[in-house]
Amino acid sequence: MKRSIGFGLILAVVLTGCTTGAGNYSSAGLAPIPGSITYNGQPRTKLTKSPVGSSFPHTFTDQWGRQVEEIYIIRPDRSLLIAERHYRPVFSLDDD
Repeated sequence: MKRSIGFGLILAVVLTGCTTGAGNYSSAGLAPIPGSITYNGQPRTKLTKSPVGSSFPHTFTDQWGRQVEEIYIIRPDRSLLIAERHYRPVFSLDDD
């Protein structure tokens, strides 16, 4: 009984340390790669109608032919932050 309570408390502390608030990206984000919207700097046009903190995806093919999906978040100054980057597998075992 004491073991399960202790384990539960430790798990709660660990999970509390892992949570972040929505839109709380204080880091510089991921470095742009060729194909990223921000690769040659921030875009000239600002996203004025989109709310601050909103996100959107961008899919492209990188210089090695891999499919890449990046998730961007709009910062308060209307610049873009690359919050996530996912590489899609080249080969799939589900192809029939």
